[in-house]
Amino acid sequence: MHIRDLPHPDPGVPDVRTAGAFLLWLYRQQLGGQLKALAWGLVNVGAIAASPLPVGLTVQAVVDRDGGRLLLAGGLIMALGVLIALGGTMLHREAVTNWITAVARMQQLLARKTTELGSAMTRRVAAGEIVAVSTGDLEKIGWFVEAVSRFGASAVTTVAVAIAVAVYQPELGVLVAVGVPVMALAVLPLLPPATRRADAQRDKAGRATELASDTVAGLRVLRGIGGEELFLGRYRSASQEVRKAAVRSARMWSLISAVQVLLPGLLLIAVVWYGARLALDGTIAVGDLVTLYSAVAFLLFPLRHFEEIAQAYSFAKPSAKRTARVLAQTRPSGGPARSQGATPTGDLHDPVSGLTLAAGRLTAVVCGDPDTAGRLAERLGGHPPQHDDDGGDGTGPLSVVLGGTPLDELPRDIAREAVLVQDKDPMLLSGTLGDLLDVPASGRVGATEALAAAQCGDVLTALAQASVDAAGDPMHTHITERGRSLSGGQRQRLALARSLVTDPEVLVLDEPTSAVDAHTEARIADGLREIRTGRTTVVLTSSPLLLDRAEQVVFLQEGKAVAVATHRELLHSHPAYRAVVTRETDPEPAMSTGQIEESA
Repeated sequence: MHIRDLPHPDPGVPDVRTAGAFLLWLYRQQLGGQLKALAWGLVNVGAIAASPLPVGLTVQAVVDRDGGRLLLAGGLIMALGVLIALGGTMLHREAVTNWITAVARMQQLLARKTTELGSAMTRRVAAGEIVAVSTGDLEKIGWFVEAVSRFGASAVTTVAVAIAVAVYQPELGVLVAVGVPVMALAVLPLLPPATRRADAQRDKAGRATELASDTVAGLRVLRGIGGEELFLGRYRSASQEVRKAAVRSARMWSLISAVQVLLPGLLLIAVVWYGARLALDGTIAVGDLVTLYSAVAFLLFPLRHFEEIAQAYSFAKPSAKRTARVLAQTRPSGGPARSQGATPTGDLHDPVSGLTLAAGRLTAVVCGDPDTAGRLAERLGGHPPQHDDDGGDGTGPLSVVLGGTPLDELPRDIAREAVLVQDKDPMLLSGTLGDLLDVPASGRVGATEALAAAQCGDVLTALAQASVDAAGDPMHTHITERGRSLSGGQRQRLALARSLVTDPEVLVLDEPTSAVDAHTEARIADGLREIRTGRTTVVLTSSPLLLDRAEQVVFLQEGKAVAVATHRELLHSHPAYRAVVTRETDPEPAMSTGQIEESA
C-alpha cells in the first residue's frame, strides 16, 4: 500500500489477545510492504557485505601489478556502490511507508473504537492512557514495524558472510563462525533487565501523562479552589520519577551498545592477528587478508540492527499491550447482532431501573443523584457501565430495549440513529456554526427551527457581530475548540440545537438547561415540546420548569423507578420527590394547592 492510498478502506479486525498476537497481526496486514522492504534491504546490506571482495582484489592486483584485475575490481566497486545507493534509498522508502501505514491503521482502529463506545470509552479506560496510546505508543509500535525489515536483511546477510568466510578461508572461518553467534547472543542476558527498566519508565511516563491530562481538564476548578500549586507539585514529582527511570533505562541500553562494540572489536583483533600470522607464513595472500579483515569489519554494521530490533521490541511490546487493551473494549452484547434493517420504534425500557418511556412522549426523569442520572443516560444510549447489574447469568449488564429489540443487538449505525444521548457536558468542536450543525440527520428538522427551539437568538446575534464575513452571517463564524469563546449557557443551547437537528427516534437529554436562566429555560421547554412532537424525548432533570411541561414524570429512588405521574401529581403525593425538586430538607406529607402552583 502507498501512503497516497491512506486511509485504509478497512483497517481490519485486530487480534488483541496479547501484545505479541497484536504485533503479529499488524505485521501480516502489511506483509507485501514488509517483503518489499526485506528485498531492498538484502540488496543494500548484501552489496555492503560484498564490498570487501573487490577491495581485496584491488590490493592483490596492486601487489601483483595486474592492470586487468585492477580494472575489474574498480568496476565491481562502482557496481556495488550503485546497488548500495539504490538499495538504501528504496529500503528507507519502503520501511518508512510500513511505519506510516501501520500507524495509520492503528489510528483508524482507535478512532473506530472511540466512535463505537462514545463517552463510555473514558469511563472504561483512563483518558491519560488513551492519550499515551494515540501518541507515543503508536510511534513506538511503528518504529518496531519499520525496523523489522532492516533486521531481517542484516540477519540473513550476517549468516551469509559467516558461511562465505568459512568457505573462502577455512582457517579463519572457524574463528568467525564461532565468534558471530557469540556476538549476536551475548546481549540476550542483558535484555530482560533492560526491558524491565524500559517498562518502568513507560509506566511512570503514563501516570505522569494521566496526571497532566486530569489537571488540564480540571484547571478551572483548581484555580477556583487554589489547588494549582498542589497539583503542580505532584506533576513535578511524577516528572522527576520519569527522569530517574529514563536515566536507569539509558544506562542499561548504553551497556548493551558497549558490549556490541567491544565484542566485534575483539573478534576483529583476533582475526587480524591470526590472519597476519597466516600471511607471514605464506598460507594466505595479502589481498585475502584484506578481504577477510573487511568482511569481519562489516559485521559491526548488522550488529547495530540487532541492538535496534531488541530495543524497538522492548518498547513496542508494552505499547502494543496497552493498545490491545484499549481496542479490546467492546459494547456489551446480550445476543447475536441483528442484521441491517429499519430503525426500531416503540417504548424504551431499561430493565436495570425498571424505567419505561412511552413512545412519542416527552418524559422527564428525576434521579436526585447526578451520578445515577449519568449512568442511566449511558444505559439508555446503549453503553451500560460495566459495574451495572447483569441478568444473573454472568452475561453482563442488561441491554436497554427499544420496541422489543435490545439495543446491543442492533448494528452500531442503527443504534445511533435510534437513540441519541446528549451528555451533561456536551463537546463542541472547533469550526463554523454551519459545521457544528452539519450532522447526520433525518431532514425533518432544519437548522433554523432547531436554533429557534433552543433559544439561540442571542447566540446568533453575538456570532454575527463577531463574524469576519461582510454579510455578518453567523453560520460562517468560527467557534473555538470546546466553544471556549462562548458562555456556558450559549454552549449548552448550541449543543441542544445540534441534537434537535439530528432528530433521532429517541433523544435523551441530561440536564440540558442547567446553565441558562429561568426565563430562557421556560422558553426552551416550550420549544422542545413543540419541535419533538411525535418523537420520544427523555429529559433527566430536577428543574420544575421542565418537569411541569413534561407529559409524564418518572421518579427514581436508589436507581429504581418508584413513581410515574405528572409533575403536579407527584408534588402532591410523593414527599421524597417533592424534597428533590423543591430542595426541601424536611418534606411534609402534602402541599396546598397554592404551594403547588407556586412551585410549578
